[in-house]
Amino acid sequence: MSILDQIIATKRQEVAACKARTTTAQLEKQGFFARACHSLSMSLVQPASTGVIAEFKRKSPSKGIINDRLGVDVVTKGYVEAGAACLSVLTDEPYFGGTYADFDLARRTNPNTPILRKDFMIDEYQIIEAKSMGADVVLLIAAALSPAEIKTLGTLARSLSMETLLEVHDQEELDRSLGDYISVVGVNNRNLKNFSEQNVEASKVLASKIPSQFVKVSESCISGPEIITELKTYGYRGFLIGESFMKTENPGKALSDFIN
Repeated sequence: MSILDQIIATKRQEVAACKARTTTAQLEKQGFFARACHSLSMSLVQPASTGVIAEFKRKSPSKGIINDRLGVDVVTKGYVEAGAACLSVLTDEPYFGGTYADFDLARRTNPNTPILRKDFMIDEYQIIEAKSMGADVVLLIAAALSPAEIKTLGTLARSLSMETLLEVHDQEELDRSLGDYISVVGVNNRNLKNFSEQNVEASKVLASKIPSQFVKVSESCISGPEIITELKTYGYRGFLIGESFMKTENPGKALSDFIN
């Protein structure tokens, strides 16, 4: 099994346990379910937008512990003050050290900023859960889902006024996954089979293949501002970055320096 296969297998067990604890009817009556969502796509296309989707991530399967010393409230507040267009907060605990409590605190700390729930979404329950948590955007990973599953999850997210960030790695995934329930397409430059480092070549190759009605986002392996400058010439408006900021003592300042 690849690391992605292992994560999905674990996620199925996790979702089953969540369903046993809390019903969808209960989720719809609690938390932030009734809250109006912020738009990621609108935030990214604003003329003054930095385009940076700044991520809070404690650890990863490939790197181990990245930063387990700083609180999500401090980091995400620093990101927003530095000019992040959106926040990304991990809620997968076994592999990335994220928790639902992290997302809740990030939401309460940054009420006016779009936040992506970064997780491995495989079930409609998680979409309703994300809305209750206060998510504005959910991630759908083409490598982990069938076209029918993407349509079902993306349509449900849209019906709840959330946006979907569709993550692809190659043209085959792109071609089979698009639909009018998707607003943002992200190209992950990392190999999800083993989470190894690559470069932004995947983003360059797929740029012209992504139809113009979708906002383009490049994810991972963005190590310097000069890479963003180059990716903008390929039509990218969003740039998901976390690790390079999180490995510093002050991620907010690292983002501020990066933007400047």
